[in-house]
Amino acid sequence: NSMEVKLLISGVVLIALTATVCGIAPKNTKIVGGGTAAAGAWPWHVSIEINGFYTCGGTLINNQWILTAAHIPTSMLKVYLGRDALNYSNPNEQSRSVFRKIPHPQYSTTTFDNDIALLQLSSPVTFTDYIRPVCLAKSGSTFDAETSCWITGWGDIGNNGISLPDPKRLQEVNVTVVSNIECDRVYGDVTSNHICTSSSRGGTGICVGDGGGPLLKKTDNKWVQAGVMSFVAFQGCALPNIPEGYTRVSNYQSWISSHFSSNPPGFVYSGAAHLVSLSVPLLLYISLLLLSVFNL
Repeated sequence: NSMEVKLLISGVVLIALTATVCGIAPKNTKIVGGGTAAAGAWPWHVSIEINGFYTCGGTLINNQWILTAAHIPTSMLKVYLGRDALNYSNPNEQSRSVFRKIPHPQYSTTTFDNDIALLQLSSPVTFTDYIRPVCLAKSGSTFDAETSCWITGWGDIGNNGISLPDPKRLQEVNVTVVSNIECDRVYGDVTSNHICTSSSRGGTGICVGDGGGPLLKKTDNKWVQAGVMSFVAFQGCALPNIPEGYTRVSNYQSWISSHFSSNPPGFVYSGAAHLVSLSVPLLLYISLLLLSVFNL
């Protein structure tokens, strides 16, 4: 009947729209560096809050779904899109409650393996220059050691709970991928589901509160999400030669796609290489959940 035809056409349009607009940030001109992000520079980055308190990050992957980490809380979540600073609202912002959270069924709370989750928003959002979906790394994508990527977040900017100063604007920084083997030398239980970054000098990287946010690489003029921020060393954030861990998005294309009967996220192939391997003294590591929300 005519209703079925309209629904089908609508679905086709949405699929084309997500695949076409994903990874395009009209207000982003980044090449190298870091610091405070310009408004709209990373239009897929979202703020996830509980009772008005910022908890972690995530990324918009179509008009109603967020990709984030499994380690984030499950209830009373609210998502803010198009947000520039945590401590003031802006006319480009939209917010939604979370209808449901779908964590990966094999998520490990001890090794952070499979630390990935989907959030379905209560209703679709409207794409603007400030609110757009990111592309996701397609199955088979690879990210060599020494690959230059970007990370974004509102997490702590130093150890011992040093948080962003008001108004808490979104931060961005250039980081470098290290081999899984180099990463495993530090942690001892890094798997092929992980991807790591590190700096020989330290001082830049992810920290508590950044969990769920993206590791990004620009590929053919589209920003592709390679990783979901997952863990840092127990000893602290952004330490010299101590890698930080992300969930490798390309390993989860099938799992992510299984939750979409229509309007799937845009998957884009990125990279071409293999990861090298090394061996091990061990460090504990911690989740990137902003624990202060729970007064822990």
